[in-house]
Amino acid sequence: MKCRKCGDVAVINMRQHRLALCAKHYAEWVPAQVQKTIHKYAMFTPQDRVLVGVSGGKDSLALWDILLQLGYQADGLYLGLGIDGGFDYSDESHRKCEAFLRGFKASANEGISNSSDHEMPTQDSVVPGSWSPKLHTLSIPDTYGESIPTVAQRVRRGRGKPCSVCGLIKRHEMNRIAYELDFSVLATGHNLDDEAAVLFGNTMTWQVGYLARQGPVLPEGDGFARKVKPLCRLYEREMAAYCLVRGIDYIYEECPYSYGATSIAYKELLAELEHKSPGAKQNFYLSFLKAREDGFLNERRDLSLQLHACQHCDQPTTAPGLCAFCRLWVNVEKCT
Repeated sequence: MKCRKCGDVAVINMRQHRLALCAKHYAEWVPAQVQKTIHKYAMFTPQDRVLVGVSGGKDSLALWDILLQLGYQADGLYLGLGIDGGFDYSDESHRKCEAFLRGFKASANEGISNSSDHEMPTQDSVVPGSWSPKLHTLSIPDTYGESIPTVAQRVRRGRGKPCSVCGLIKRHEMNRIAYELDFSVLATGHNLDDEAAVLFGNTMTWQVGYLARQGPVLPEGDGFARKVKPLCRLYEREMAAYCLVRGIDYIYEECPYSYGATSIAYKELLAELEHKSPGAKQNFYLSFLKAREDGFLNERRDLSLQLHACQHCDQPTTAPGLCAFCRLWVNVEKCT
């Protein structure tokens, strides 16, 4: 198969786009698509400071790489969760993030892009020369005295599975750190497969509240930072291919606690549909966004759910007194 642009050997064939590209042109195409998404949904501007939640996986590191290539002021945030899984999962994930930043800075100092000589699209507004990307790191066990698995065993939330506790802690800490470090935008590496699976699950049970909030941008306000998903229109396999052509080393293993998750079952069902009908996932998600834009979902705020500051951490919450995050630590007196 040949690249549509130059006729060289293609490294990827995207059937939903009827497009095959070589490594050079694919490494240019992906950032261009991300820039279109950022512009389409008015996610942020070159003047915004963006905090990228990085996990050491392909999507988050690819997102950080793309935003830096595009000229945005993007720092990374890694949360150490204390997950071992028999192979030091959290520590290895952290090492991947550190190695990425070292490699990016080294290639930038040499005047070339990360492990590649491809020319990338950049913003008209140049990032000040004094700015340099940083990796901000917070260890949950060191800060609060317990790892995610330990907290999950102690509390009732999530019926003993760490996923619910993990999500709660990550959301709280990412928002808190974004505010404390004065970042206007919090970006995550959710790709199209992730978004389609969440949409499928919420549609199965018609979770109207969740459906109303799902989208590429969750606006800031009431103590919450603006949250954006610049990869929401790109498939998971496309991000894996991007990492390959860009030479980005990431942790291949999934979180040890993700096995058996309902979201994975949804992804498998959607993958089968995609195989039989290329573009099905993309059409499902984008049609939902169009329907929401056309007023299919009523997004008016429920006035009975009023936000106020948590009595301990000052983060917004609907619960009286302490927020759900701080209630996790009541017995161990570790909340910030």
